[in-house]
Amino acid sequence: MTGRLTDKVAVITGGGNGIGRATAVRFAEEGAAVLVADIQADRGAETVALVQEAGGQARFFSLDAVSPDDNDAMAQAAVEAFGSIHVVVTAAGITHADYSSGDLEADLKMAAGAMEYADEPARAFPESDLDNWRRVIDVNLTGTLLAMQACTARMLDAGTRGSIVTLASIAAKHPDAGPLAYTVSKAGVWMLTKKAARMLAPAGIRVNAIGPGFIDTNMTAFIDLIETEAGISPLADMIPLGHKGQPRDIANCALFLASDESAYFTGEILHPDGGFFTE
Repeated sequence: MTGRLTDKVAVITGGGNGIGRATAVRFAEEGAAVLVADIQADRGAETVALVQEAGGQARFFSLDAVSPDDNDAMAQAAVEAFGSIHVVVTAAGITHADYSSGDLEADLKMAAGAMEYADEPARAFPESDLDNWRRVIDVNLTGTLLAMQACTARMLDAGTRGSIVTLASIAAKHPDAGPLAYTVSKAGVWMLTKKAARMLAPAGIRVNAIGPGFIDTNMTAFIDLIETEAGISPLADMIPLGHKGQPRDIANCALFLASDESAYFTGEILHPDGGFFTE
């Protein structure tokens, strides 16, 4: 432990698994106390246990990302538990309306629906489901906004100079990196990051984004199954390094943006993507 986040308090949404979990553990390794927020209580409790087993401090908060009241209570819980908030990581997100981390069947159903338009892709646009659009935008974009607002309100009240790290995606810049609603939501997260960075800079609060490529999490597990059944690798030509990244790769990037090592970074997006954007 090098202590890059010693005496810091971090709030991590979507902390119950994948990138959020890896970030919680990584931050704790560097000395941070962590509030793990997630809609899946069992997975959030597992993350807390992992942090505590490693000698860190962590608490769990049950969060519905689209609820203003939940987000406000989450920020207050962090202050009451640890005294302040210095870092916020918004890792909560979904790819489609029925997404639930670990529900491979729902992800495969989403992929199958997309394949129905393989021979006539233009039809997918006017026939896109509005309820799906609203749900994905609500969780990914509005949920990010709500977490940022609730936590920065406490940071401003306390005069805390801190760091916010949003989770965008390569899909924020590339339309072929995800479904319609997902790509638009992540593009929105990227613009929200830049706008918030401009607004919060005078208070000494930095806001940056991470735009991960394909990472080995529950969210991308269905791709592996498609590869196995079809005997092809749809990612092979998209990732020059030849493989998916690991959640800890993104956690290390978040650590850099959360720490003083990135003190002159704000309004930026970093892409740990295995070379995706070299095309």
